[in-house]
Amino acid sequence: MNKKMRLLAVPTLALGAVALSTGPAMAHGEDSWSSQATLNTMNNSGTTGQAMVEVHGTEAKVTVNVSGAAETFMDGPFPHAQHIHIAAQGVCPGPDADTDGDGVVDTTEGHPFYGHIGTSLTTEGDSSPDSALAVERFPGGSAYTYERTLELSPETAASLKDGSAVVVVHGVDPSRMPEAAAAKMSDLDPALPAAATLPAACGTLVGSQMADMPAGGADTGVESDNGAAGTAVAGAGFGFLALAGAAVAVLRRRARA
Repeated sequence: MNKKMRLLAVPTLALGAVALSTGPAMAHGEDSWSSQATLNTMNNSGTTGQAMVEVHGTEAKVTVNVSGAAETFMDGPFPHAQHIHIAAQGVCPGPDADTDGDGVVDTTEGHPFYGHIGTSLTTEGDSSPDSALAVERFPGGSAYTYERTLELSPETAASLKDGSAVVVVHGVDPSRMPEAAAAKMSDLDPALPAAATLPAACGTLVGSQMADMPAGGADTGVESDNGAAGTAVAGAGFGFLALAGAAVAVLRRRARA
């Protein structure tokens, strides 16, 4: 996954693998269409939501509504990395993807199913895979509405078109994880706890005829359940930054997973 400070996300233990999606619904010709995903809980996180991607040429308006997510970490909003994963099976992994037997499906165990990151759904700035773990630029808290218009890479656009794009939200409350898994460090970077990057919700983007999603947010930012927006949600207040400590410098040098 990425380069800056980060958290990641995905699969659900309670769910079986999701069936392959159909192609997107074309809205206004070949270069415009919309796709929607229902985000189902992974890894007993309790996180659910909806996502919609409206494509116009090389740009996409992305809306994500999330609830039931991990709320706090070290007295600050728990940051939730979120991405569009691409170029794999286009499905969310079931519990059988837990190949190491620790009771959770971690991010790398999910890669064969939902693929690697095509677009990082950050609140501002870079949205490439390089920002996969840019925790300070992702939304946080137990519930939020995210809306931003992003430039799409050709690879992400291709996966959206062929129905293999998947939205994954990361970050699980350690108290909801098996004790052994909660004690582990992240499979993406040993400087981060496993809870930070564990997939919390996942959904395949499928063709949609909807013109819009309910409860949209502010453009290029995030509105949380306490009314804070954009970087106010994901800024210096993140207690998680304190936990990462010296690991931040290391993370920024890491190649994406």
